[in-house]
Amino acid sequence: MNLPERGPGQVRIGIAIEIPEPYAAQLSAARVAADDPLAHFIPPHITLLGPTLLDAGQLAEARDHLAEVAAAASPFTVRLRGTATFRPVSPVVFVSLAQGISECEQLEASVRTGILDGDLRFNYHPHVTIAHEVPDADLDKAFEAMADYSADFDVDRFYQYEHGDDGIWRPQAAFPLGAATRGLA
Repeated sequence: MNLPERGPGQVRIGIAIEIPEPYAAQLSAARVAADDPLAHFIPPHITLLGPTLLDAGQLAEARDHLAEVAAAASPFTVRLRGTATFRPVSPVVFVSLAQGISECEQLEASVRTGILDGDLRFNYHPHVTIAHEVPDADLDKAFEAMADYSADFDVDRFYQYEHGDDGIWRPQAAFPLGAATRGLA
C-alpha cells in the first residue's frame, strides 16, 4: 500500500464508507482467501479519501469539514455486483458497485475540498478491494471466487479512519448523512 510518510505530530487518516455485516465478513474472507497480507489490517470499505497526512492540530478542522460534507448529502443505497480489476495499471481486484456510484463520486469530490484538498494518484473509482499487490495467480483466484458476488446495503454515514502504529486502520469518527439526521434536531 502506498502510504505517505508520517512525521512528528502528524496523523494518517482516510475517509471511507464502512461495509456492514454480514457483507464485511464475506469480503474480509475473500481478501484472506486471496492471501492478501493486508486482509487483517484494512476493514472492507469504499474509499472516499485515501491515506492523507494531517498535523494533529488540523484534525478538528478536518472533522468540521467532514461534518459539513455529510450534512449536505443524503443517504443512498449501494449495490455491489461482481468483480473487476485495475490490471495492468495496478495489481488490484475488487468488487464493483452497480448502484451508488454517482453518490460516492459526489461525496468523494466534496470530501476532497478545503483542508482535505489534494492531488489524486489515480482517477476516483468507487470499489471494494478484495486483493491488492499479490501474485497474479492470487488476483485471478480472487476475481473468479467473487465473480457472482452480490450485496445491497444502505449508506447513511461515512467514517474518518486513522492508521495506527500497528498498521491497522480504525474508525475514529462517524459522519451521518444529512437526511439521516434531519428528524433528530
